[in-house]
Amino acid sequence: MKTADLPAIRTEDLRKSYAGRGLGHGDLELFRGLTFTIAPGELVAIVGESGTGKSSLLHLLAAFDRPSAGEVWVGKQLLSGLSQAQAANFRNREIGYVWQFHSLMPEFTAIENVAMPLLARSMAKAAALSRARQWLAEVGLADRAEHRSGELSGGEQQRVSLARALVTEPKVLLADEPTGNLDGRTAEAVFGLIQRLHAAHRLTSVLVTHNLHFAGQCDRALRLKDGLLD
Repeated sequence: MKTADLPAIRTEDLRKSYAGRGLGHGDLELFRGLTFTIAPGELVAIVGESGTGKSSLLHLLAAFDRPSAGEVWVGKQLLSGLSQAQAANFRNREIGYVWQFHSLMPEFTAIENVAMPLLARSMAKAAALSRARQWLAEVGLADRAEHRSGELSGGEQQRVSLARALVTEPKVLLADEPTGNLDGRTAEAVFGLIQRLHAAHRLTSVLVTHNLHFAGQCDRALRLKDGLLD
């Protein structure tokens, strides 16, 4: 298969269980053989009840965790064989990840937080800060570059998180409940920003969300239930 024809994300018989964490302290089985593909350029929502493993699935797609069995591919990269260092390098090159809680470093300014992934790949500080400033402008926060996270609103913090996730120009954006802690109006604005960035930068994006309204605005919504997707 040519690289251009490859799915952006593909799983084959994906399984994940945790020993001693189920009822009666047996194994907790989250996934029972997930096989699905996501095409390049798709914006896909993953929905489901709390505790069904939505965040765990996103962690597997980002190589934060390893499956108990099965395979995860991002483009032509098989994730299961990567060492921790290789996985970190892969994420820095290929994945933009947004957490539900912004996870910004409180002692650093917005621009310093956005620049961190570039500094981690040994980019010169001046160049990293310059690109970070460009991304803060793209998410509408050019005038907040020198503010620390505690001086920003929840919506502003999440915009900084988006800038940080995309400053390395990844191909894939993974977002875990990116609007879950925001009020309704702010959540709408952040979701609209994700849609705009997704289209403008030709991303493949996967969002975990409880918000069925937002899920309905994606190209597809996959429901995780009883260890399977439908």
